[in-house]
Amino acid sequence: MTPPPAAARVVVGIDIGGTKTHVLADGSRGAAARREGSLTTPGAAGTSAEGAAPNSPAEVDVVVPSEGWSATPVEGAAQWITEVLARAGVGKVDALAVGAQGCEEPAHAEELRDALRERLGGVPVLVVNDAELLLPAAGLERGIALIGGTGAIAVRSDGAGTTWRAGGWGWVLSDDGSASALVRDAARAVLAAADLGGPPGLLARRLLEAVGVPGIPELALALSWGEAPEHWGRYAPAVVGAAEEGDETARTVLAAGARALARLVDVLTARTGGTPEPVVAAGGLLTGVPSYWAAVESHLRTAHPARDIRLLTSPPATGALALAYGLL
Repeated sequence: MTPPPAAARVVVGIDIGGTKTHVLADGSRGAAARREGSLTTPGAAGTSAEGAAPNSPAEVDVVVPSEGWSATPVEGAAQWITEVLARAGVGKVDALAVGAQGCEEPAHAEELRDALRERLGGVPVLVVNDAELLLPAAGLERGIALIGGTGAIAVRSDGAGTTWRAGGWGWVLSDDGSASALVRDAARAVLAAADLGGPPGLLARRLLEAVGVPGIPELALALSWGEAPEHWGRYAPAVVGAAEEGDETARTVLAAGARALARLVDVLTARTGGTPEPVVAAGGLLTGVPSYWAAVESHLRTAHPARDIRLLTSPPATGALALAYGLL
């Protein structure tokens, strides 16, 4: 008698960023190719959470907003992740890797890992910072990952489990060059110009339109006491647009942001002996604004001409899926 086929093993990778969360789930059929490094993104453009097939070992590719995500407290974060899995239609998990914004310290990541394992019945789980997904997504084990999106951080991995970080300390104290910081710095420049008594320039007008307020006082009020700064990134296109229209203040803000992102790589390079390891960059700001990435890349290539520097072309969630397969 022919034995029944073995049940498909469902491997899941999740990338939790400041704006969106990407869930990839795959059954055992793609395991061999993925373990050999030919990782591809399931689906052409992804599916909505409503369109995912529940309890299916087939491929799932779902993007949902990161609304409500916080890495702390751990139990709340674990609950949020399990709810996202349910929304994505993933009813079975045999291995899970999560790269999450806000998981900066190994001890914190381990606590969240343990909380998820308990909720998922003891299956293998790995939790890392979302920046640590970039290298495996690019097929690399060691190098420096640079994220320029809602936040900004660089993480260096040595391929043996040790990581170093620079930046990513939040919009108040750090994250220069991120989308949130560009809006912060642009608003500061606009307010400083208003103090001098001049009429609102192009950058000011674009910010007023984006935020939906009639004047400079209302802009300051909305950003200071309105929505949380982690949501300011949605106004970054106004800064980019003003720069593209020729506003010199906006261009100065973007130029300073590009230098700040490149400096994160410089810091990690100096800390780790100057080895010219590969640099892999990603994040909505870098992938979505070619001129901004060109400025960051120019700084990097000037400082590190011998380096392999690349912009990630596949979703970082593919790196989470690769890490999840490594857990089997």
